[in-house]
Amino acid sequence: MLPLYLLALVVCVRADERMNPGSCHFDSDTCEFTSDPDFSSWILHQDGHFVAVDAAVSDDQDAGDKPQRETTGVLLSPLLEQSEWSCLRLVYQISGSGSLEVLQRSEGKSLDRPLWSSRTPSDSWLISSMDLQNSTEPYRVVIEGKPGQSAGSSVAIFEIHISPGYCLECDFEQSHLCGYNNQWNANVNWYVGGGGSQMLHNNLLNDHTYNNKTGHFMYVDSVYTKTFQEMAKLASPMTTEPMSGCLSFQYQRSEDRGNLFSVYVRDRLGQYQELWRAGSENQSEWSETLGQWIPVQVDLRAPYSVQVVFEVAFNSPRGGRVALDDISFSPEFCSADTEPTFDPSIANCDFESGFCRYTQDQGAEWRRVSVKPNIFRNGDHTTGAGSFLLAHSRLSPRTGYVSRLIGPTLPGNLKFCLRFYFSLRGFNQTDQALVVYLQQQQQQQSGSQEKIWTQGEKSRGIWISTDVTFQTSQPAKVVFVSTCGNFWDCGSVALDDISVSLGDCEQTETGALASSLPGHCDFEAGLCGYTQDRHTDAADWQWRRGPTPTSYTGPRGDHSTGLGYYLHLEASPMLPGQSVRLLSRPLRGSRGRQCLTFFYHMYGSGTGRLSIHLDKSGEDASLWERSGEQCVAWLRARVEYQCDSQHQLVFEATRGSSVRSDIAIDDIVLECGPCPETEIQVTAGTTNEIE
Repeated sequence: MLPLYLLALVVCVRADERMNPGSCHFDSDTCEFTSDPDFSSWILHQDGHFVAVDAAVSDDQDAGDKPQRETTGVLLSPLLEQSEWSCLRLVYQISGSGSLEVLQRSEGKSLDRPLWSSRTPSDSWLISSMDLQNSTEPYRVVIEGKPGQSAGSSVAIFEIHISPGYCLECDFEQSHLCGYNNQWNANVNWYVGGGGSQMLHNNLLNDHTYNNKTGHFMYVDSVYTKTFQEMAKLASPMTTEPMSGCLSFQYQRSEDRGNLFSVYVRDRLGQYQELWRAGSENQSEWSETLGQWIPVQVDLRAPYSVQVVFEVAFNSPRGGRVALDDISFSPEFCSADTEPTFDPSIANCDFESGFCRYTQDQGAEWRRVSVKPNIFRNGDHTTGAGSFLLAHSRLSPRTGYVSRLIGPTLPGNLKFCLRFYFSLRGFNQTDQALVVYLQQQQQQQSGSQEKIWTQGEKSRGIWISTDVTFQTSQPAKVVFVSTCGNFWDCGSVALDDISVSLGDCEQTETGALASSLPGHCDFEAGLCGYTQDRHTDAADWQWRRGPTPTSYTGPRGDHSTGLGYYLHLEASPMLPGQSVRLLSRPLRGSRGRQCLTFFYHMYGSGTGRLSIHLDKSGEDASLWERSGEQCVAWLRARVEYQCDSQHQLVFEATRGSSVRSDIAIDDIVLECGPCPETEIQVTAGTTNEIE
């Protein structure tokens, strides 16, 4: 009997299964999958029964096997209509180096939605699973392979399988085993049982799916246990869409005193939370012998990517065995009394229309203020011309006062990620300038609270992003506290763009379902597919972190985090009138409206011009333009446009008359659909609403 980690990869031995639209074994043809003619072709290998795109090799004989250019192959599925939730399973291999990305392309939209990506090379075939949410719109699956530039690199696909239902679900009747994998242990492991083969001790089980000897299930046996507490772990594919509901499965368990059987979820960081554990009470109404399947239902909340792990631990070779079959999932919770998944967005606030659900104690207060765009004071973080909160903005004869901003109640037994932006603008920046506490309900009477963050970074008058992960066993509130000890230990503290999400902050960052969407870029990891126009430009946009080298010009930090990267035109080495151009990747045409959002910074005497163009087959159309010095803060721009044919967006900055003509851009977001609101029209000025 093959262990699961081997059997799952023996994909050439397939069960007789129904082929669904969008599925393909690539045995003799590509099942209506086609290569995008604008890119390199995926080649069907008749002997190996797979499609692949290989690194391009130079035709120069002196170059040997050295590739001459980067290769990209785009494979397009036929048009699919999946009105129900379905699961896409991909059997693939990256040889040498390269990347593979799966996207979803809806008709009439110019941007593809990322589903999954990998850059991990392997010497064997691997299985990846991704959930496809139910949709009323037809779509295509787009598979983009980029072999590395090293000789021999290739990206290959052995099988694409689309089946109805959730990727968590499995009856273990197919050779791919639904992407479930065994965490290998030298002594105890999950094995595939059934199919007419004999288990250890010559005891034959009926599977649960068909209730016969030919059906399949998973099982683990203690017979080879060598040490105390040896564990076998069977892990599901990682979920790729937020989902909550009822997880069901069937199990059999013998010698319940000799093994521990539990189910938990594990996130991308390896952190886990137990969902269920077998005990004597679970078998009170069932036979304790290995012969009767026991049903289990447990509520599962997966607002971010997790794996479901079935774990069995043995104390000795006499620990018995555990069998598992028919894992299923329903979007309805197991019990009608189960509370719905908490929506953490109730704690979000950008303070543009008020305090949202935040409240204050009587006494010293956070004030909601705004700064009109000017060259002396920084505006808010949201738009550069909107509102934010400010504490200790007026000098006061009183000392020792505290400003407290209290958030809405968050439920217990959940992990949260708190994000916010702060800026210290006073003449003294002390540790007590801004502190964040967690106040549980029973602590409100006693006044005790837990400190979860304190300001350590000196903000230098810029907006700095902060992430805080916290968890509480009881309902609690987040409290922002600013303390003014005395006249010499007090300054202005600004707060803006508070957001709360479920999960670990690092999980939500590193566990993103895919890299940035085409057209989206915060420049933290480079240009995100944007390219410099080196054919007509006198120079390039410069990738920079921190302030620009010329005084009294440019931003002090980026817009995304305050401490990250942005692009800017450095005017000093250029001549007046010279330009730099940044090009988006080619974008497909769309019948609907598109919304481009970005932040720009134009501060410095003699600042030139920033413009956005639409380049369509060499025809250039102007979409947006600003000229001259605008503001010392980052300002938000929104541009709505429509184009029904392939095009590129161009960000063009033109140097003005002065060496202090720096222009910067950051946080580009391109989305399908009209802009949510008209752009805030801003004009340079010197007045503001802070007294």
